[in-house]
Amino acid sequence: MLALLRNFRWSLMFLVVALFLSWHWAGLDGLAAAAILIVLEISLSFDNAVVNASILQKMESVWQKRFLTWGMLIAVFGMRMLFPLMVVALIAKMNMWDVATMAINDPQTYAHHLESSHLQVAAFGGMFLLMVFFGFIFDKDKDIHWLGRAEAWLSRMGKLESLEIIFALLLLLISVSYLPDANQASTLIAGIAGVIVFVLLGSINKLMEVSIDVAGTAARTGLASFLYLEVLDASFSFDGVIGAFAITKDVVIIMLGLGVGALFVRSITIALVDNGVLADYRYLSHGAHYAIGALATIMILSMHMEVPEVLTGLIGIIFISAGMWSSIRHNKRDALITHTHNHPTP
Repeated sequence: MLALLRNFRWSLMFLVVALFLSWHWAGLDGLAAAAILIVLEISLSFDNAVVNASILQKMESVWQKRFLTWGMLIAVFGMRMLFPLMVVALIAKMNMWDVATMAINDPQTYAHHLESSHLQVAAFGGMFLLMVFFGFIFDKDKDIHWLGRAEAWLSRMGKLESLEIIFALLLLLISVSYLPDANQASTLIAGIAGVIVFVLLGSINKLMEVSIDVAGTAARTGLASFLYLEVLDASFSFDGVIGAFAITKDVVIIMLGLGVGALFVRSITIALVDNGVLADYRYLSHGAHYAIGALATIMILSMHMEVPEVLTGLIGIIFISAGMWSSIRHNKRDALITHTHNHPTP
């Protein structure tokens, strides 16, 4: 229990400070909005935390610490504050200072500019997350299969070169073809950029691969993994920033609420690593990756229709819960087999 509290000490401290600042800035309405955003950010990003943990556990402790420090600054101030301002600056052709002033003094106009970039954001984030999902299910080296023969067959299909890229680009082309002509080119470019970034990060990882144990097991280097985790977080977070304007138009409250949520996701990631949860629950990572696949699908669909935030959160929770339940069943079955083997019936 003490170890768990230690993992969450900074998150809890920041939670108290952020809720106080929210109340001080916008009264009880601001406090309520910040609390809702915190809960939404954590619930929508739990699958992100599980995938982060699966990568983070292979990294050296120094990079794990950097993920919590540098990564936290990038996640809160970079992706949830500066990056949206940069997007609006590009769309509205304004300088950053004027955009920041508009965000504080005229949040309605700022939100309108931000929401106008939804197609490009959804295309980039959706395609990057789709590549994460495809990279998992088409992994030819994966030997644990949650869905049995079907997943094993998909894993074998991964031996075909660049299969995930082909499927992702086909889905992107089909989706973009249903958009208005005026939006097709920019959305297509954004989606292709998401695929390119994923492939580029994978190439950097292979270039920088190192052996981490006597058996010669290859793992991601710290820098390559760090970059991968930050882009993954960006794909999760930016669409959440846009969605947060449905709760409140107050940019300060949005930054405080999403910032606390991001810090808790980081703490959950570290707790999963420190407590060896992924090793104890073998299908938890599978559930998280399928949740990411579902989120990618929702982001692509959101280019054509309104998708409720509740649906996005529920799908992630369902897949994570299913992965946990399957893991518990597997552990019980293994324990029963072991007990029967050690204590045969006379």
